[in-house]
Parts: sequence; structure tokens; C-alpha cells
Amino acid sequence: MKKYEVYKNIRKRAIIFGLPISLFVLMMIAVIASLLIIIFSFGIGIIICVIIANALLYIGLTKFFQNPQWLHFAKVFPKSISNKKTTALNYE
Repeated sequence: MKKYEVYKNIRKRAIIFGLPISLFVLMMIAVIASLLIIIFSFGIGIIICVIIANALLYIGLTKFFQNPQWLHFAKVFPKSISNKKTTALNYE
């Protein structure tokens, strides 16, 4: 008889094929676009290029999901906090 585990991570994000919903939708849009490219311009080179591009996109999205701080460039907090109004006027 088969045993099934209880899914305890119900409060975490929903993940499909290792991607969250938004990145999975992006991947499916790319797959549909690549199918349209294959249908309207049939050639073995295009088919190979589209398969490689989809594979690279999937690998890139999964790596980005595992390590999202790759696109974090700006500092979170400012250097100083002040209530003074900032204007472009120069009084000197």
C-alpha cells in the first residue's frame, strides 16, 4: 500500500516545475512564442536554436529563483535620514 506524506508547507509559495507562478507564466509564454516561431519558419536550425533558448531560459529562471539577490544593486537604507525638505534651490 502506498503512503502519502502530509504537505506541511501550505503557507509557502506555490511552485510549478521548480518555479513560482510568475516565472512559470513567463516560461510558458516563451514556450508558446517559440512554438509559433517553429510553426511559421520551419527549419532544423531554428528548431535547435529554440530548444536551446528555452532550456537556457529555464535554467536561468531556476537559478534566479534560488538566488534572487543577483539583481539587487541598490542599497536598502539611505546614508542619512533627515526631515529637512530637499530643494534644488541654491541659496549661496
